[in-house]
Amino acid sequence: MILKLYNSSFLYFLLLLLNLQNIMVVVVEKSLSVSMNARIIGSGTESMILAHGYGGDQSLWEKIIPYLTNHFRVIVFDWPFSGAVKDDQNLFDHENYSHNSYDAFANDLISLLDEIKVSSSSIFIGHSMSAMIGCIASVKRPHLFKRLILVGASPRYMNTDNYEGGFKKSEIENIIETIRTNFYDWAPKFASLVVDANDPLSVDKFAQSLRRMKPEIALSVAKTVFYSDERDVLEKVVTPCTIVQTSSDIVAPNSVAYYMQDKIKGDATVEIIDTSGHFPHLTAHLQLIEVLSRVLGFQY
Repeated sequence: MILKLYNSSFLYFLLLLLNLQNIMVVVVEKSLSVSMNARIIGSGTESMILAHGYGGDQSLWEKIIPYLTNHFRVIVFDWPFSGAVKDDQNLFDHENYSHNSYDAFANDLISLLDEIKVSSSSIFIGHSMSAMIGCIASVKRPHLFKRLILVGASPRYMNTDNYEGGFKKSEIENIIETIRTNFYDWAPKFASLVVDANDPLSVDKFAQSLRRMKPEIALSVAKTVFYSDERDVLEKVVTPCTIVQTSSDIVAPNSVAYYMQDKIKGDATVEIIDTSGHFPHLTAHLQLIEVLSRVLGFQY
């Protein structure tokens, strides 16, 4: 007799309760695509991957997905740090993701795409931290993507003597300490700063998504985001890139977009959307779709 258990935490409890000694127990692990809530939407022949940023989940793409599904096989998912993920198998391993690098996330992305059989020539749209994750994945697997769309991207958020990342070291240290001591109060305040205040529904949507994160995971990922320095990756990126930036973004200044354009080895262009905030897919989705349709050659 074989029992398949999808939650190993009850394994010994069940054995004791049933007092059955002649049972073979098989613990079935979830696939990565199931654990990360991956979905494939649309009828297009080309694959397009949408990867959300810190504090987000796949629901933040809802406004632009309907414009894409007639043209692409759209793949959406939730990163292991997202509050939308049921972390019943300890999917987020703090040690694995705590090296001030996005490398482990890039490995997850590649493994996910391998599992759902995306082998080459896909289009990757990465928001915020996911933009650099996509860059790293493209270096590891150059033929996996035909184009990278980097929305609100930054290889480093901390200022240095010759680089404007957007934040002083003291400002980052203050953010990290506030997340550590008072995450649930910090989350809506942060949302009101990074999402265009003229769109309160979008501010609230991101705030709720952010607050769904576990505080200890939110802290760990924030350290990775704010202390990482992936500038050296840019000169290894050969995949054509479109860097999409809003005209006013406190998270990633326009100077960062042009810095990336200059450093990326492959063809790179910058598109500036005339709006404020770090989330154009929430607050200026039609402008973003216009850019995507022009760059990718589809009508909406």
